[in-house]
Amino acid sequence: MMLQHSKQGHGHRDALDRVKDWTRERFELPPDAAILVAEVACTLPGCPPLETVVAFWTANDRRHQFKLFKPVAEVLPDDLPPSWMKNALVAIAGIGDECC
Repeated sequence: MMLQHSKQGHGHRDALDRVKDWTRERFELPPDAAILVAEVACTLPGCPPLETVVAFWTANDRRHQFKLFKPVAEVLPDDLPPSWMKNALVAIAGIGDECC
């Protein structure tokens, strides 16, 4: 997978910011919590051509991550995992590191 370098301009940036805001709200993250939202291109067979990858960090530098199998402009609030899954989204070193 590789990061999609967007030439879509301001609308694309707005979509990234929306997903970031929804993630902060959904998982009750503080204003200073680091959140990364990226649209990535996947060339593997069976992969959607564009995916949205979200990662955020909580106390003790715990990284949480999830993928949405659609371009960032198509993501809706209901596409995000439910808040009760927050602990299940913790990234374990060496497992799933290909995402971001």
